[in-house]
Amino acid sequence: MRENAEILLVDDNPADIELTRDSLGPFQIQAAKDGVEAIAFLRLRAESANATMPDLVFLDLNMPRKDGRAVLAEVKSDPRLRTIPIVVFTASRAFPDISKSYELGANCFVTKPATLPEFMAAVKSIEYFWLNAASLPQREES
Repeated sequence: MRENAEILLVDDNPADIELTRDSLGPFQIQAAKDGVEAIAFLRLRAESANATMPDLVFLDLNMPRKDGRAVLAEVKSDPRLRTIPIVVFTASRAFPDISKSYELGANCFVTKPATLPEFMAAVKSIEYFWLNAASLPQREES
């Protein structure tokens, strides 16, 4: 397991944020309720010499103010941010959403399951893959 991993949850549904938080291991978890907050958080981290980037982002697609597609496009076009793995974690199963997410640079696309046990299992699977099995870019520790 990646020690001291930090995760950013970007979702406008407080219940989904809490369920995701409850399903994850003992990580530093930040939350943003929409894409505007997420971009502000990431830009602040990128501009601060003492801050680290999140190791992983869970990103919902359909949010107010700035949706997940716009967040993906902005993050993946910024050299300071583009290496952060982004998991699109959304209720959508629509092929255009899946296709567009990958075109914009999503690292994977997972549809939120409808039942609580399946939701929790999906989050644990994402956690295991990205924070245990996958090799992530080295981050500078502050």
